[in-house]
Amino acid sequence: MESVCVGNCTGGSNPPLSAIYNSLLFPNKIAIMPKMKFVLIFGPPAVGKMAVGMEIAKETDLRLFHNHMTIELVLPFFEFGSPAFSRLVNLFRRELFKEVANSDLPGIIFTFVWAFGLESEEKYVSEIVKIFEEVNAEIHFVELEADLSVRLKRNKSPLRLQNKASKRNTKQSELLLLEHDQKYRFNSLANEVKHKSYIRINNSELSAKAAAAQIITEFKL
Repeated sequence: MESVCVGNCTGGSNPPLSAIYNSLLFPNKIAIMPKMKFVLIFGPPAVGKMAVGMEIAKETDLRLFHNHMTIELVLPFFEFGSPAFSRLVNLFRRELFKEVANSDLPGIIFTFVWAFGLESEEKYVSEIVKIFEEVNAEIHFVELEADLSVRLKRNKSPLRLQNKASKRNTKQSELLLLEHDQKYRFNSLANEVKHKSYIRINNSELSAKAAAAQIITEFKL
């Protein structure tokens, strides 16, 4: 029997509209829907998470949701790190994740600066992952690392400055990057990341396109 691929397999109680339309148009065919995919790209500031995510999005049907989309939205109203800022950023992200997870979109790429060793960070990642686990999504972790000298150069890249208004004061942005590197740990220790579908890439000498190709191949995106 022939099959028709539509939408995704969310595992929810209500099938996506695409599956309903498919059953009406092709009553004698089985609708085989690929699973929703959630790709979490994490690593230190200016490592290239957004750039790699953009390249993955170009080569797949996945949508990119980089962390500064919400940061830049809220910053004109509330100071970075203030209670209102944090509450709104987390609210917007959480609600978007829920909507995507229960949609017929093929999946989403989310970029995130993960400060390891902080219980609040572990909890935050777990909460995001749970949203996609509940719809039986494929969940993949990508950790990027790069030399500090490389990151300092990337901190001034045209792509970064174009998409992240708050980084356009490059002197201030560089000072903050160096300060946070001293205060937090943005890459994992050996065996610290327990997720089974996980890859770690040193992209110091890799283009965003090359790193994306490696990720796409690894996870069959």
